[in-house]
Amino acid sequence: QVQLVESGGGLVQAGGSLRLSCAASGRTFSRYAMGWFRQAPGKERDFVAAISWTGGSTYYADSVKGRFTVSRDNAKNTMYLQMNNLKPEDTAVYYCAADPVLGTNSAGNWGQGTQVTVSS
Repeated sequence: QVQLVESGGGLVQAGGSLRLSCAASGRTFSRYAMGWFRQAPGKERDFVAAISWTGGSTYYADSVKGRFTVSRDNAKNTMYLQMNNLKPEDTAVYYCAADPVLGTNSAGNWGQGTQVTVSS
């Protein structure tokens, strides 16, 4: 299994940007597709974005298309989520995950999450 640690969350004003990082332990990171999910208070965890193990394919929720970009650096065992033009509705705990099941909220391994708060 791969262990995941997110960082980069914080408080930002609407229209601002943040970049989240997900650092993975273990030498098998490059074998996994990876994903980002988020959970707002009182709501279910939702899919945000995913990236194939090569980085050649990416997938996004409709709500973030054109604003968020997922990427990875397999040499650094790290995945990123660049978030631009943030909106108050983007406020949530963001989780990175290994081996996400596209179309579901399921994945093989989860990080502990990082809080993103967007003020209006």
